[in-house]
Amino acid sequence: MVDFRMAQSADKEAEVLMAECSAALVGAVGRHTLGFVYATAPLAGAMPMIVAGLAERTGVQQWVGTAGLGVCATGNEYFDRPALVAMTCDLERSAFHMLPSIASEDEAAAASSKLLAQIGIVHGDPRNAHVTGIIEAIARAGDAYLVGGLTSAEATLWQASGANVVHGGVSGVLLGGGGLEVVVGLTQGCSPIGPPRTIGEAQDNVLVTLDGRPAYEVLLEDIGAPADGDPRQWLANIHVALPVPGSDRADYVVRNLTGIGPEQGLVAIGELVSAGDRVMFVRRDPVSAARDLERMLGELKARAKKP
Repeated sequence: MVDFRMAQSADKEAEVLMAECSAALVGAVGRHTLGFVYATAPLAGAMPMIVAGLAERTGVQQWVGTAGLGVCATGNEYFDRPALVAMTCDLERSAFHMLPSIASEDEAAAASSKLLAQIGIVHGDPRNAHVTGIIEAIARAGDAYLVGGLTSAEATLWQASGANVVHGGVSGVLLGGGGLEVVVGLTQGCSPIGPPRTIGEAQDNVLVTLDGRPAYEVLLEDIGAPADGDPRQWLANIHVALPVPGSDRADYVVRNLTGIGPEQGLVAIGELVSAGDRVMFVRRDPVSAARDLERMLGELKARAKKP
């Protein structure tokens, strides 16, 4: 069984946070091979020192991670304050392949073909206009399901890569091989409020008909709102969900409603869609978010258990 150790620290100077997390990970020294590190935006400029310090003090030389506006750890959410979270594990070296900072799609194909991965954890530099293409190339070359996000900070956009930091492209790690088995769960913090619908007609990101009826009429039916009511009372919490291609579960991604046309029966969403695509309307609020997270974790735990 893979051993994991996690550490978190907040509201102190960057060097102190690094030292405290390193001390909490002391049991990983000499055994663990891979580490993950995430920092809040106020620590973004200190990422070179943080990554180098973690590598030196724990002995774990392969680190993946970046900075973001907020980070989460067991029992805590950190936002707009200095916070550092780190985790290490003892994966076999053949079970993961580090991705350097990849700045182009051609580089992605070469770097990702060395390992037939099951999943990849990647971080992109939002200043690189080719990030989307690079991520797609990594997924194709490594045959991997990718998760991750964009580095987010006001100034420096460092990403951890090994015992160093990089920027300008997409970096991360591909996991697979070495007897490693992966199961994936996804939560969007939403609860469905209607059945899946089939798009009959669409114009770019505008839903015209769903199940042969005006899209706005279907939306009102699913949320139980009157046709003559004020839509501002419910618009903020209602979104649209689209299935995730390649997912082995009924996972979906959530997009905002960007506009409505009650008189024309139209609903605009934050995604390009076509006739034949499937969508459903969902509600996002604290209760729905907690319920969906618990559902996903329960399913993930059940699927991760070996017979």
